[in-house]
Amino acid sequence: MNALRRFFAILVADLRERSRSTRFWVVLAIVGITTWWCFPSMDAGYVTVAFGENVRGSYSSAWVGMVLGLLYSTMLSVIGFYLVRGTLLRDFDTRVWQLLVATPMTRSGYLLAKWASHMVVFALIMLLGLAVGGVAQMVRGEDRAFDLIELAKPVVVLGIPALAVTAFFAVLFDMLPWLRRTGGNVLFFFVWLFLFVSAVNIVDPDKVAWARHTWLSDPNGMSLAIRDLESQLAHTAPHVRASDISIGAAKITGRPIVFAWTHWNLRWIDVMGRLFWVGLSMLCVVALAPALDWAAARTQGTGAGVSANPGRRLRWLDPLLRPLEYSATGMVLAAELKLVLRQRRAWWWLALIGLAVAQLAVDHQAIGIATIGAWLISVDVFARAILREREAGTGSLFFVAAGATRRLLVARIGVALLLSIGVVLPALAHLSIIDPTAAFALLMTASGVALGGLALGVLCRNPRPFELLLVMFAYAGVQNVGPLAAVVLPHDALQLEAILLPATLVILLTLWPRLTRAH
Repeated sequence: MNALRRFFAILVADLRERSRSTRFWVVLAIVGITTWWCFPSMDAGYVTVAFGENVRGSYSSAWVGMVLGLLYSTMLSVIGFYLVRGTLLRDFDTRVWQLLVATPMTRSGYLLAKWASHMVVFALIMLLGLAVGGVAQMVRGEDRAFDLIELAKPVVVLGIPALAVTAFFAVLFDMLPWLRRTGGNVLFFFVWLFLFVSAVNIVDPDKVAWARHTWLSDPNGMSLAIRDLESQLAHTAPHVRASDISIGAAKITGRPIVFAWTHWNLRWIDVMGRLFWVGLSMLCVVALAPALDWAAARTQGTGAGVSANPGRRLRWLDPLLRPLEYSATGMVLAAELKLVLRQRRAWWWLALIGLAVAQLAVDHQAIGIATIGAWLISVDVFARAILREREAGTGSLFFVAAGATRRLLVARIGVALLLSIGVVLPALAHLSIIDPTAAFALLMTASGVALGGLALGVLCRNPRPFELLLVMFAYAGVQNVGPLAAVVLPHDALQLEAILLPATLVILLTLWPRLTRAH
């Protein structure tokens, strides 16, 4: 009983800390609004979960629940990582861990409490989504027979196991020093792609015969949903296969073709297969306990991983940037460039070289994916650099200098633009020969990434929202949708950047002076 009380004490304290943040409630509000738009009317011109081009289920309780379950097991399983991670790191950085370790608390109990805290946050998001989904079913009026069990079943069966895996990775990445910051944020996106795409292909019932009968599904549960939806589609739209499913907003022409889906005949053995992922996640969290003291000892301020002579790295930058140092603004710009580039670790340079080679591909989609990857590995510069004085507490020293506010803003914009354009320079050179329109669209998109990161950092005074937004756009861009799909859809990207670039400049010029005065 004492162990249980300690477990819930840590859990409740963590939830209170989260709920005191304005960001927590803003996220819940955004989730509620977004969930409503996941159930468009027949004439809306888009669908969120569909098969083929325009086939979806009628808005019954079962189908509303299936839409939510699929969205939560896929989209929330990646976005949720960025929403919940950081609680262990906060305890390490604030030295709260040193107090907790002196109590009778066990390491495994502490980690399980953190994992459970992540799951409670996910549960609150899912509960809100279920409430909005129930209202949407009544308002759309395609099937007003309300069934709470059928509504909640897909959310629980598909969503919770997928989010349990995400919660484990949030704990794991907080423990590993080299994955606590931007590197971990970028790496998880690719880990999630592997779990979502590769695992689904391994147990795809359309490709593998045994997958039609096995109890073990992929972590996201996609193979299970595809298998059971296949039989219903065979009667309504025999020309469409369930494996042709698309998740996310997709434009359609005309009204969608709907089929009845009022009950999900789920086998108990399939439920056990979904519980397997929950149990595996908890076991993996407990397995991290022996390394907890090691992880806590490697926090900011310990000096771990910091070079004793950072100025000696990339010494060729000094003569290269010396022409900039003849003016006060140029001197700040040169200093910012040196600071940013000398902090880049070896993995960043190696990844950048690999992505640069990939940008020379012939296929436009391959080029687009490589450019998105280059922006992802540099995401910390765009939003975090603008907040450096705020995070380091040095603003009160720096901003007292005459003209420092203007010079620093120009330098930060210059560094962000140089990095965002520089990491896609091979693609720009390549496309300028074979497709000049796509090259210009890529240049404008690179500028939008740089200025958007700075503007959102100033607006939110936190780098996490931009990192989350860039990951979401990266996921859409890989599928040739959204603002980062500039290489494949250059005209759409140019139209979007024509709006976003002036808006981000206005935000920067308006809010940057207020941020500096706050110091």
